[in-house]
Amino acid sequence: MTERALRLGTRRSALAMAQSGQVAQAVRRLTGRAVELVEITTYGDTSREHLAQIGGTGVFVTALRDALLRGDVDFAVHSLKDLPTAQPEDLTLAAVPLREDPRDALVARDGLTLDRLPNGSRIGTGSTRRMAQLNAYARSHGLSIETVPIRGNVDTRIGYVRSGELDAVVLAAAGLNRLGRTEEVTDFLSVDFVLPAPGQGALAIECAAVNADLAAALAELDDPHTRAAVTAERSLLAALEAGCSAPVGALADLLADGQVVTEMRLRGVVGTTDGSTLVQLSTTGPVPTSHGDAIALGRELASEMLAKGAAGLMGERAL
Repeated sequence: MTERALRLGTRRSALAMAQSGQVAQAVRRLTGRAVELVEITTYGDTSREHLAQIGGTGVFVTALRDALLRGDVDFAVHSLKDLPTAQPEDLTLAAVPLREDPRDALVARDGLTLDRLPNGSRIGTGSTRRMAQLNAYARSHGLSIETVPIRGNVDTRIGYVRSGELDAVVLAAAGLNRLGRTEEVTDFLSVDFVLPAPGQGALAIECAAVNADLAAALAELDDPHTRAAVTAERSLLAALEAGCSAPVGALADLLADGQVVTEMRLRGVVGTTDGSTLVQLSTTGPVPTSHGDAIALGRELASEMLAKGAAGLMGERAL
């Protein structure tokens, strides 16, 4: 008797379907079992409000997690940056596969790069984190820009540039890569100017904790370095969220000596949306060898940032 197909819960957007399709192929190769995609509509997909108003993280995740707990699907694929930082006990984060490009990307009219945008340029983004850092970049380079809050899928967002409504939009490079649309990028934003969202570019594969055999099979897709990096980033986010409501950017990268990875550097930024104040710090330490080490790295940097003034920054929750 052939085993039934594994049901993979996914959001319906083109990007979510592309990401889930890639994971489905990997799981088929790994387990030899058929995998079928089960499309689930989440609150974040149907609400027209700005993300900051409907609660930010979690709005794309809850419906998928409910489906897992009901047994409607066997496992689910999320963009890791959409996951709330607290992991529910009845769900297992079975795998964090190798991360895609974590950077933000600019899609601008006339092939413009960030440093060539003219004064008065209107840049669209749905993220207060991007707004804070773009506005800070503009201030430090004597530029005047206007950041415009937008929502919608990749086509909708790039459409604002094509129609001339906006001069540029900022999107995650990873999403454009997974959709095969990298050629539309006019500039990859250096992480020296714009740190990504914690976990950006990484996927999370989740299943019910009771499904231990499936969790063990899916764990084969886990990339230990990616998991250590995103764990440190999310630990920083969790500690900062407890102490301030301003938007947070974070990136952990591995520093190699030749072919040998020796250290992990964690960088964090928190700032006011208008870019007038940024608290940006980094720390470097041995590559975390345990979950606890990665958590500690994030907490340590967060407490330094809070001491340096991050606690006094109030972000605009609503745009």
